Parts: sequence; structure tokens; C-alpha cells
Amino acid sequence: MRRSKLGILLGSALGTLDVLVMLPLKFDDNRKRAEAMSSAFIERFLIGLLVPNVALGGHPAVTGSLLGFGMSVPSAIITRTYAPILGLGTVAGLVAGLVTQAVAD
Repeated sequence: MRRSKLGILLGSALGTLDVLVMLPLKFDDNRKRAEAMSSAFIERFLIGLLVPNVALGGHPAVTGSLLGFGMSVPSAIITRTYAPILGLGTVAGLVAGLVTQAVAD
């Protein structure tokens, strides 16, 4: 599968999964809920999009983990919710790297 198409598919899946994880969370109002979910979707979408298309010279799972962690740091700092955001970002990148290794040409 072409890496660009794989990136779009992975990004869509990761973004959707992250929004589903956030559904049970309580927010002060609907605007903050929409902002948080939009931000989470975009962040995870970009992780999925970039992992198949970035080559750092190592194993794709390591590249994915680094990208996932690095791209999640700003959100973790802003929200002061470090473990869930950094953990999910790192795991999302790891999974994207493993999928990339398995199916990319």
C-alpha cells in the first residue's frame, strides 16, 4: 500500500479512536468539549499521517513512538494531563509504525 494512503487511513483511525476515548469525559461546556475533541483528532490524525511517511533510519515502531510522544508533548503541557496524553500518543505512534512495517511497500 502506498505510504500516503496508509497515512490517511491510519490518521483517520487513530483520530477517531482518540475521540471515542474522550466521549465519556466531562467538560465545562459544549464549546470546550468540541475544542478538545477537535484538537485530539487533529493531533492523532497527524501522528498517523506522518509515521508512514517519515524515515529516521531506524525501525518504524521506534520512529512512530518518537513522533507520537513528541507530537503529544504540547497538549500534555497545556492540559497538565501528562500520562494519558503522552501514553496514548506514544502507543498510537508505535502501532502506526508496526502497521507501516507490515503493510507499506
